[in-house]
Amino acid sequence: MNSPVKSKNSTTLHIRNMVCPRCILVVRERLSRLGLEVLHVDLGYVDIVGAETLDLPRISKELEAVGFEYIQEKDAVTVEKIKVAVLDYLHQLEAGSHETLSIFISRRLGTNYTSLSKLFSKSKHITIQQYLVLQKIERVKELLDYGDLSLSQIATKLGYSSVHYLSTQFKNVAGLSVSEFKELKIPKRNCLDQL
Repeated sequence: MNSPVKSKNSTTLHIRNMVCPRCILVVRERLSRLGLEVLHVDLGYVDIVGAETLDLPRISKELEAVGFEYIQEKDAVTVEKIKVAVLDYLHQLEAGSHETLSIFISRRLGTNYTSLSKLFSKSKHITIQQYLVLQKIERVKELLDYGDLSLSQIATKLGYSSVHYLSTQFKNVAGLSVSEFKELKIPKRNCLDQL
């Protein structure tokens, strides 16, 4: 296993299952509670001071208690970076970006998309594109649940070419139609870190 990445006086720890701003808050709080000086936390990693005194088993146990995992293996770190980049890409789509997923991921990770895609598929047993579709469908569920946007507005917001294409993809992934989903009293959504 690889050691944490060191930069100047800080150490970067890579963390699996961070998918939202609340995850950042929880990781910061948990590591601070261990007496660590947290410099920066973002999706997938945390920079801390005091690498010489790190108790990695204790850190790992603290993170696992709230559903996160400290990862050291290089390929696992890269897969987590890809997952975070896919979430960032989805946010960019919602903001109106028209950049392709492959270019976005390659640029973000500074690596050839083909090699990243092979690694991701080998590790997760789905393609990066399929992972994006899972994330998009969960976002569609969330937006439908809020009820603020029409299906047409959601399709446009998430970069779908048509409402029909979104509806078809939704049915294939979620196992029920958009209208069936809307009729559920408590809509079933999946946790993003389990996709």
